[in-house]
Amino acid sequence: MSSDHSELEDGHTPCAYTDYSEGSAVEELPATGEDADGVEASIWDVLYDIEDPEMPISIVDLGLIYGVDVTDGTATVDMTLTYTGCPARDMLTEQIKRAVADVDGVESVDLRMVWSPGWSIEMVTEQGKEDLRDFGLSI
Repeated sequence: MSSDHSELEDGHTPCAYTDYSEGSAVEELPATGEDADGVEASIWDVLYDIEDPEMPISIVDLGLIYGVDVTDGTATVDMTLTYTGCPARDMLTEQIKRAVADVDGVESVDLRMVWSPGWSIEMVTEQGKEDLRDFGLSI
């Protein structure tokens, strides 16, 4: 989906400052990469090492990563944010692109921002919920 201000599938209007991509259907959330192998597993490993800029929790455990696929050296990462106007969006997406590009076997990175399904607390893994409680949030 382009940033043409049309409605998203969930009826929300996209933010004018965000590029929108339409990802593939998400089978199971939260996505954790537990069944990944090879280059995809290595990508999941580096994604687990990236923390949300506002709290010490992995972006994977926070439920921001919807999927990883590697085809012919191109790593496609489908991700979302907790909300469309996230001020850390550019910093976080650049960090993800750099980390994934550094994985052996990755020649290029296609980071796709996906807004459907929208992020909710249900996207957070059990480890993520524990980390959020340790951080002082009540969930």
